[in-house]
Amino acid sequence: MKILKNLTFQVITGVILGIIVGFIFPEFGAKLKVLADVFIKMIKMVIPPIVFFTIVHGIAGMGDMKKVGRIGGKALLYFEIVTTLALTIGIFVVNIIKPGVGIDTSKAASTDISKYTSSATESGSFLDFLINIVPDNVVGAMAKGELLPILFFAVLFGISLTAMGSQAKPVLQLFEKLAQGFFGVVNMIMRLSPIAAFGAMAYTIGNFGIKSLINLGLLMSSVYLTMCCFIIVVLGLIAKAYKFNIFSFIRYIKEEILLVVGTSSSESALPGMMRKLEAYGCSKSVVGLVVPTGYSFNLDGTSIYLSMGAIFIAQAYGIDLTIWQEITLLAVLMLTSKGAAGVTGSGLITLAATLAAFPMIPVEGIALLIGVDRFMSEARAVTNLIGNGVATVVVSKSEKEFHPTMASHSDSTIAS
Repeated sequence: MKILKNLTFQVITGVILGIIVGFIFPEFGAKLKVLADVFIKMIKMVIPPIVFFTIVHGIAGMGDMKKVGRIGGKALLYFEIVTTLALTIGIFVVNIIKPGVGIDTSKAASTDISKYTSSATESGSFLDFLINIVPDNVVGAMAKGELLPILFFAVLFGISLTAMGSQAKPVLQLFEKLAQGFFGVVNMIMRLSPIAAFGAMAYTIGNFGIKSLINLGLLMSSVYLTMCCFIIVVLGLIAKAYKFNIFSFIRYIKEEILLVVGTSSSESALPGMMRKLEAYGCSKSVVGLVVPTGYSFNLDGTSIYLSMGAIFIAQAYGIDLTIWQEITLLAVLMLTSKGAAGVTGSGLITLAATLAAFPMIPVEGIALLIGVDRFMSEARAVTNLIGNGVATVVVSKSEKEFHPTMASHSDSTIAS
């Protein structure tokens, strides 16, 4: 049957089977995390060269540094406005629902949170974050998969090639072919995504149990509700303003969304997302510049989670923050959230870094979130993915770099 060969169907099947296996055989299911880990490592293996080649080609291919600066400036301005809006919405909703009121905090003190607080300490201040954008060694940054240093060097290299003019054409042609080769590797890896989704869900249910889906359910419901509203209302209005339909767009990237749900990693969908956006009508240059940058600076879902998580902990400890203290917290989050992509396991670690810089909320409170963080990570990653996709279309349209090529896609209602 044709549907059995459909990747979307295979991923959904993998998720369902993973839940069943994790529930019936919890010990065995908990061991299947290795399937997801191997898959994510394979994806991360190809992300550095793909990001490098596409950004360099995107910048040098424009041939106009003013245009590069204009697109980059528009993207960063958009990122800052939308992520700040996401943070504000998160704080507003968690204050209305108050999911942290009445939570028992007695177990938090005995929970080991050292791996989160130590990683947060290692991530340093915002100044350290800025300094670490510049790589000590380009090859080392590639080997470690450090996205921000790779972005920084790729931008400089792209500018250098632009200055060379026609002499840089052979290099650009080589980079384009190399990028195509790496995307071919991605296509092979993606065939394993249903297995990865199966392993990830079996681990989640086997390790935390079905009951853990109910534990702190009000917070989880609040986070999911807020992210859904953000996608439908905020991103939907932005999409409408730029003459495309958010629901049509979500249907178009459904395979990438399902992959993110299965693996809880938006990185796993980055190569496929870039190709989908090009097919959607965004120019290769804009996609190559905006998408990788968005993965570091446009983390809408992570922003919502951080703001709601911080206020949740304050509520759990009975700390009544004033409006000015919440505004201060918002300002701190605006800085710490930008470094989230540079930290492995960014959710809890970035939250720990935020609370360390905001001593009015006890950092040990993150222990309350450890059990359910895994279930909210999918929502964070999906929101980040959709947010970056919308941002790319918006920048493409504002630059008149949008040329619809999706006449063959019946589910598209996009207008130029």
